[in-house]
Amino acid sequence: MISNKQSPVNEFSPDIWEHLTKTLQRAVEQTSPSVSAKRIAAFDADGTLWDSDAGETFFDWEIHRAGLNDLPADPWAHYHALKKVNPITAYVWLAQINAGVPLAQVREWAQQCFAEHPQWPVFESQRRLITLLRSLDFEIFIVTASIKWAVEPVAALVGVDHDHVIGITTKLDSNGCVGMDAVHPITWRQGKADGLLGATGGVRPIIASGNTLGDIALLETASHVQLAISTQNTPGGLFDEEAKLAEEADRRGWLRHRFRS
Repeated sequence: MISNKQSPVNEFSPDIWEHLTKTLQRAVEQTSPSVSAKRIAAFDADGTLWDSDAGETFFDWEIHRAGLNDLPADPWAHYHALKKVNPITAYVWLAQINAGVPLAQVREWAQQCFAEHPQWPVFESQRRLITLLRSLDFEIFIVTASIKWAVEPVAALVGVDHDHVIGITTKLDSNGCVGMDAVHPITWRQGKADGLLGATGGVRPIIASGNTLGDIALLETASHVQLAISTQNTPGGLFDEEAKLAEEADRRGWLRHRFRS
Protein backbone atom coordinates (compact mmCIF):
# COMPACT_ATOMS: atom_id res chain seq x y z
CA MET A 1 0.00 0.00 0.00
CA ILE A 2 1.23 3.49 -0.70
CA SER A 3 -0.64 5.41 1.95
CA ASN A 4 1.18 7.80 4.26
CA LYS A 5 -2.04 9.04 5.79
CA GLN A 6 -0.51 9.22 9.27
CA SER A 7 1.55 12.18 7.99
CA PRO A 8 0.08 15.69 7.61
CA VAL A 9 -1.13 16.72 4.17
CA ASN A 10 -0.28 20.08 2.63
CA GLU A 11 -3.29 21.29 0.67
CA PHE A 12 -3.02 23.55 -2.38
CA SER A 13 -1.69 27.02 -1.60
CA PRO A 14 -3.60 30.21 -2.47
CA ASP A 15 -1.09 30.79 -5.29
CA ILE A 16 -1.90 27.42 -6.85
CA TRP A 17 -5.62 28.06 -6.58
CA GLU A 18 -5.20 31.46 -8.22
CA HIS A 19 -3.18 29.92 -11.05
CA LEU A 20 -5.68 27.09 -11.57
CA THR A 21 -8.72 29.34 -11.45
CA LYS A 22 -7.36 31.93 -13.87
CA THR A 23 -6.00 29.37 -16.32
CA LEU A 24 -9.17 27.29 -16.34
CA GLN A 25 -11.37 30.35 -16.74
CA ARG A 26 -9.23 31.47 -19.68
CA ALA A 27 -9.49 28.02 -21.25
CA VAL A 28 -13.27 28.06 -20.85
CA GLU A 29 -13.47 31.45 -22.55
CA GLN A 30 -11.58 29.98 -25.50
CA THR A 31 -14.01 27.09 -25.95
CA SER A 32 -17.69 26.90 -26.71
CA PRO A 33 -19.99 24.45 -24.91
CA SER A 34 -20.60 22.52 -28.15
CA VAL A 35 -19.97 18.79 -28.38
CA SER A 36 -17.00 19.39 -30.67
CA ALA A 37 -15.39 21.58 -28.03
CA LYS A 38 -16.29 19.68 -24.89
CA ARG A 39 -14.17 20.40 -21.85
CA ILE A 40 -12.23 17.41 -20.56
CA ALA A 41 -10.24 16.91 -17.36
CA ALA A 42 -8.19 13.78 -16.66
CA PHE A 43 -6.71 12.48 -13.42
CA ASP A 44 -4.58 9.51 -12.51
CA ALA A 45 -6.06 7.71 -9.51
CA ASP A 46 -3.75 6.27 -6.85
CA GLY A 47 -1.41 8.84 -5.35
CA THR A 48 -3.03 11.63 -7.35
CA LEU A 49 -6.65 11.79 -6.18
CA TRP A 50 -6.22 9.80 -3.00
CA ASP A 51 -3.46 8.63 -0.70
CA SER A 52 -3.67 4.88 -1.15
CA ASP A 53 -3.72 2.19 -3.84
CA ALA A 54 -7.26 1.11 -4.73
CA GLY A 55 -6.17 -1.76 -6.96
CA GLU A 56 -3.87 -3.33 -4.38
CA THR A 57 -6.41 -2.73 -1.59
CA PHE A 58 -9.00 -4.67 -3.56
CA PHE A 59 -6.47 -7.38 -4.41
CA ASP A 60 -5.75 -7.89 -0.72
CA TRP A 61 -9.49 -8.02 0.02
CA GLU A 62 -10.03 -10.63 -2.68
CA ILE A 63 -7.21 -12.80 -1.35
CA HIS A 64 -8.89 -13.00 2.06
CA ARG A 65 -12.58 -12.66 1.26
CA ALA A 66 -13.50 -13.62 -2.31
CA GLY A 67 -12.73 -17.34 -2.20
CA LEU A 68 -11.03 -17.25 -5.59
CA ASN A 69 -9.76 -20.56 -6.89
CA ASP A 70 -6.24 -21.25 -8.13
CA LEU A 71 -4.48 -18.31 -6.49
CA PRO A 72 -0.76 -18.94 -5.86
CA ALA A 73 0.25 -19.98 -2.36
CA ASP A 74 1.64 -16.48 -1.81
CA PRO A 75 -0.40 -14.17 -4.05
CA TRP A 76 1.50 -11.03 -3.06
CA ALA A 77 4.89 -12.59 -3.79
CA HIS A 78 3.60 -13.77 -7.18
CA TYR A 79 2.27 -10.31 -8.00
CA HIS A 80 5.53 -8.59 -7.06
CA ALA A 81 7.55 -11.11 -9.06
CA LEU A 82 5.41 -10.45 -12.14
CA LYS A 83 5.68 -6.71 -11.61
CA LYS A 84 9.47 -6.84 -11.38
CA VAL A 85 9.66 -8.49 -14.81
CA ASN A 86 6.82 -6.65 -16.56
CA PRO A 87 4.38 -4.31 -14.77
CA ILE A 88 1.75 -4.75 -17.50
CA THR A 89 1.68 -8.51 -16.91
CA ALA A 90 1.20 -7.92 -13.18
CA TYR A 91 -1.55 -5.35 -13.57
CA VAL A 92 -3.49 -7.46 -16.06
CA TRP A 93 -3.11 -10.49 -13.78
CA LEU A 94 -5.05 -8.62 -11.07
CA ALA A 95 -7.98 -8.67 -13.49
CA GLN A 96 -7.36 -12.22 -14.70
CA ILE A 97 -7.64 -13.71 -11.21
CA ASN A 98 -11.37 -13.01 -11.56
CA ALA A 99 -11.69 -15.16 -14.71
CA GLY A 100 -14.99 -17.04 -14.74
CA VAL A 101 -16.61 -14.73 -12.19
CA PRO A 102 -19.56 -12.59 -13.36
CA LEU A 103 -18.52 -8.95 -13.68
CA ALA A 104 -21.53 -8.01 -11.55
CA GLN A 105 -20.09 -10.13 -8.74
CA VAL A 106 -16.63 -8.53 -9.03
CA ARG A 107 -18.20 -5.08 -8.83
CA GLU A 108 -20.24 -6.16 -5.80
CA TRP A 109 -17.04 -7.37 -4.12
CA ALA A 110 -15.38 -4.04 -4.85
CA GLN A 111 -18.30 -2.20 -3.27
CA GLN A 112 -18.01 -4.43 -0.18
CA CYS A 113 -14.27 -3.88 -0.01
CA PHE A 114 -14.45 -0.09 0.00
CA ALA A 115 -17.49 -0.01 2.26
CA GLU A 116 -15.04 -1.40 4.80
CA HIS A 117 -12.73 1.59 4.18
CA PRO A 118 -15.14 4.48 4.93
CA GLN A 119 -12.33 6.97 5.58
CA TRP A 120 -10.70 6.53 2.19
CA PRO A 121 -7.99 9.23 2.02
CA VAL A 122 -9.12 11.47 -0.83
CA PHE A 123 -7.03 14.63 -1.12
CA GLU A 124 -9.40 17.48 -0.31
CA SER A 125 -7.64 19.85 -2.71
CA GLN A 126 -8.29 17.46 -5.58
CA ARG A 127 -11.91 17.00 -4.52
CA ARG A 128 -12.28 20.79 -4.47
CA LEU A 129 -10.60 21.05 -7.90
CA ILE A 130 -13.06 18.54 -9.35
CA THR A 131 -15.93 20.57 -7.87
CA LEU A 132 -14.51 23.68 -9.58
CA LEU A 133 -14.18 21.82 -12.88
CA ARG A 134 -17.76 20.60 -12.73
CA SER A 135 -18.95 24.16 -12.10
CA LEU A 136 -17.22 25.05 -15.37
CA ASP A 137 -18.98 22.22 -17.22
CA PHE A 138 -15.99 19.86 -17.47
CA GLU A 139 -16.33 16.14 -18.10
CA ILE A 140 -14.07 14.33 -15.62
CA PHE A 141 -12.16 11.13 -16.40
CA ILE A 142 -10.03 8.99 -14.11
CA VAL A 143 -7.32 7.04 -15.95
CA THR A 144 -5.60 4.31 -13.95
CA ALA A 145 -3.22 1.37 -14.28
CA SER A 146 -5.27 -0.39 -11.59
CA ILE A 147 -8.14 -2.60 -12.68
CA LYS A 148 -11.13 -0.46 -13.54
CA TRP A 149 -13.54 -2.41 -11.33
CA ALA A 150 -11.45 -1.75 -8.23
CA VAL A 151 -11.32 1.99 -8.80
CA GLU A 152 -15.00 2.52 -9.63
CA PRO A 153 -16.32 2.58 -6.02
CA VAL A 154 -13.61 5.05 -4.94
CA ALA A 155 -14.16 7.23 -8.00
CA ALA A 156 -17.73 7.69 -6.79
CA LEU A 157 -16.30 9.56 -3.78
CA VAL A 158 -15.28 12.36 -6.14
CA GLY A 159 -18.43 12.13 -8.24
CA VAL A 160 -17.02 10.13 -11.16
CA ASP A 161 -19.21 7.33 -12.52
CA HIS A 162 -18.24 3.91 -13.96
CA ASP A 163 -18.28 5.13 -17.54
CA HIS A 164 -15.64 7.77 -16.77
CA VAL A 165 -13.17 5.39 -15.12
CA ILE A 166 -10.65 4.13 -17.66
CA GLY A 167 -8.56 1.28 -16.34
CA ILE A 168 -7.31 -2.22 -16.96
CA THR A 169 -9.98 -4.77 -17.87
CA THR A 170 -10.29 -8.12 -19.59
CA LYS A 171 -12.85 -9.16 -22.17
CA LEU A 172 -16.09 -10.68 -20.94
CA ASP A 173 -17.52 -13.96 -22.19
CA SER A 174 -21.03 -14.36 -23.55
CA ASN A 175 -22.35 -14.81 -20.00
CA GLY A 176 -20.86 -11.57 -18.72
CA CYS A 177 -18.04 -13.31 -16.87
CA VAL A 178 -14.49 -11.97 -16.65
CA GLY A 179 -12.11 -13.55 -19.16
CA MET A 180 -8.35 -13.79 -19.63
CA ASP A 181 -7.78 -11.57 -22.69
CA ALA A 182 -6.78 -8.00 -21.85
CA VAL A 183 -8.69 -5.12 -23.40
CA HIS A 184 -6.41 -2.72 -25.27
CA PRO A 185 -5.04 -0.17 -24.88
CA ILE A 186 -3.65 -1.27 -21.54
CA THR A 187 -3.69 1.87 -19.43
CA TRP A 188 -0.07 2.01 -18.34
CA ARG A 189 2.28 4.80 -19.44
CA GLN A 190 1.45 5.64 -23.08
CA GLY A 191 -1.64 3.47 -22.76
CA LYS A 192 -3.12 6.03 -20.38
CA ALA A 193 -3.02 8.72 -23.05
CA ASP A 194 -4.32 6.30 -25.68
CA GLY A 195 -7.16 5.15 -23.44
CA LEU A 196 -8.23 8.68 -22.59
CA LEU A 197 -8.18 9.95 -26.17
CA GLY A 198 -10.04 6.85 -27.29
CA ALA A 199 -12.78 7.62 -24.77
CA THR A 200 -13.00 11.30 -25.73
CA GLY A 201 -12.95 10.77 -29.47
CA GLY A 202 -9.55 12.40 -29.70
CA VAL A 203 -10.48 15.52 -27.72
CA ARG A 204 -7.53 16.52 -25.56
CA PRO A 205 -8.11 17.42 -21.92
CA ILE A 206 -7.67 21.01 -20.82
CA ILE A 207 -6.13 19.78 -17.56
CA ALA A 208 -4.45 16.52 -16.60
CA SER A 209 -2.93 15.47 -13.29
CA GLY A 210 -0.67 12.59 -12.23
CA ASN A 211 1.98 11.73 -9.67
CA THR A 212 4.70 9.59 -11.30
CA LEU A 213 6.80 9.49 -14.43
CA GLY A 214 4.40 6.82 -15.66
CA ASP A 215 1.76 9.55 -15.99
CA ILE A 216 3.82 11.78 -18.26
CA ALA A 217 2.07 10.67 -21.46
CA LEU A 218 -1.27 11.47 -19.85
CA LEU A 219 -0.07 14.92 -18.77
CA GLU A 220 1.29 15.60 -22.24
CA THR A 221 -2.23 15.32 -23.66
CA ALA A 222 -3.37 18.41 -21.70
CA SER A 223 -3.70 21.69 -23.57
CA HIS A 224 -3.54 24.18 -20.67
CA VAL A 225 -2.67 22.67 -17.28
CA GLN A 226 -0.36 19.79 -16.39
CA LEU A 227 -0.50 19.26 -12.61
CA ALA A 228 2.23 17.02 -11.16
CA ILE A 229 1.50 15.71 -7.67
CA SER A 230 3.87 14.26 -5.05
CA THR A 231 2.71 12.26 -2.03
CA GLN A 232 5.66 10.18 -0.83
CA ASN A 233 8.29 11.35 1.67
CA THR A 234 10.52 8.27 1.98
CA PRO A 235 13.18 7.76 -0.72
CA GLY A 236 12.86 4.65 -2.88
CA GLY A 237 10.05 3.19 -4.95
CA LEU A 238 7.23 5.63 -5.65
CA PHE A 239 9.15 8.51 -4.10
CA ASP A 240 11.75 8.19 -6.84
CA GLU A 241 9.12 7.97 -9.59
CA GLU A 242 7.40 11.06 -8.22
CA ALA A 243 10.73 12.88 -8.03
CA LYS A 244 11.38 12.12 -11.71
CA LEU A 245 8.01 13.59 -12.69
CA ALA A 246 8.67 16.65 -10.50
CA GLU A 247 11.99 17.21 -12.28
CA GLU A 248 10.28 16.92 -15.65
CA ALA A 249 7.55 19.32 -14.50
CA ASP A 250 10.16 21.90 -13.49
CA ARG A 251 11.95 21.49 -16.81
CA ARG A 252 8.75 22.04 -18.79
CA GLY A 253 7.26 24.73 -16.59
CA TRP A 254 4.34 22.59 -15.45
CA LEU A 255 2.45 23.18 -12.23
CA ARG A 256 3.39 20.90 -9.36
CA HIS A 257 2.43 20.36 -5.74
CA ARG A 258 3.80 18.27 -2.91
CA PHE A 259 1.16 16.98 -0.52
CA ARG A 260 3.96 16.12 1.89
CA SER A 261 7.29 17.72 2.65
